[in-house]
Amino acid sequence: MGKLESFATIKEAKQRVLDLGFGEPKLQHPSWTLSQLLQHLAQSIEFSMQGYPEMKGAVFRAVVGNTAFAVFNLRGAMSHNLADPIPGAPLLDKAPLLKDSIARLLDALNTFERWTGPLKPHFAYGELDKAQYTRAHLMHLADHWQQIHIPPAKTT
Repeated sequence: MGKLESFATIKEAKQRVLDLGFGEPKLQHPSWTLSQLLQHLAQSIEFSMQGYPEMKGAVFRAVVGNTAFAVFNLRGAMSHNLADPIPGAPLLDKAPLLKDSIARLLDALNTFERWTGPLKPHFAYGELDKAQYTRAHLMHLADHWQQIHIPPAKTT
């Protein structure tokens, strides 16, 4: 299992999400607004507990998805098309304030962290246990985080 490249723990991820509320974060090469990106990340976490709206076929999940997760897990990093929505997910809303999308993502992370119920199969990777889902979520966050730039605080 590879060392996670960006977010080692959910606690660290939550702190980095909170940090977005300060300064003026910008997206590099955006396909969504920052608010929409945070909604996308929250959806992914929420669906791991609620169930994904659409699933890849069983053969895809067993062969391609399972292999992809194994490779990402070994590397400690995910790479995927950063503009792809989750299949079947509701459209990402352009209206919410950044603070509301930050709150939604933090709520999803907190709920997942406390979750003791069964987890739903991932739409591409298939069955994942809590530790595997934690790594998948952290790698997903890290992969998208490369799009976010927080300029250094201005000094006078």
